[in-house]
Amino acid sequence: MLKPNFKKSPLIPAIIQNINSLEILMLGYMNEEAYEQTQQTGQVWFYSRSKKRLWMKGETSQNVLRVMEIHLDCDQDAILILAQPAGPTCHTGEYSCFRDSVTKRFFQNENPAKENGDFLQKLFNLINDRKLKMPKGSYTTSLFEEGIYKICTKISEESGEVIKAATKETKQRLAEESADLLYHLMVLLVKKGVKFQEVITVLKGRSS
Repeated sequence: MLKPNFKKSPLIPAIIQNINSLEILMLGYMNEEAYEQTQQTGQVWFYSRSKKRLWMKGETSQNVLRVMEIHLDCDQDAILILAQPAGPTCHTGEYSCFRDSVTKRFFQNENPAKENGDFLQKLFNLINDRKLKMPKGSYTTSLFEEGIYKICTKISEESGEVIKAATKETKQRLAEESADLLYHLMVLLVKKGVKFQEVITVLKGRSS
């Protein structure tokens, strides 16, 4: 079986990526023992360079990372793990450790399509996070609790509202009702385990 080359380096960087959104969540380091623990337990383990010991991601916060796939780079000295996060990954409480862009100020107005796409992905990530944490008082939580038929009923209702807005109301109302429909559709995708990227891939295939 292909394994990381720990003879080349006793510590190997491990990139953690969300299996659903493909967003990069964090970077840690694994030694051979941490890698074996990750393989055996199905949870992400690292080696702490500051504490000089193994640690399981989420051992304190309970925001564990469930391993879905493990990939090695061509030189076997870098690890990519696709994982299902149980909550925010960063110790600051953020969804990802890579939240601060150092280039946004230069490029934020040059590609509005990408910016809009990023927003939709972030919304999808937020809905997925609601499903994982199920916070009380959240409308999204209530939809997940009531189940698939409630979500589908809301989609049917919102579709009717979109049609009504398009035929009888203003463009602003159409935009508002379309936003409601899109939101509930995303809730359905998360409920059924369909990745946002899967939908984008289908759209790209149809536009070529």
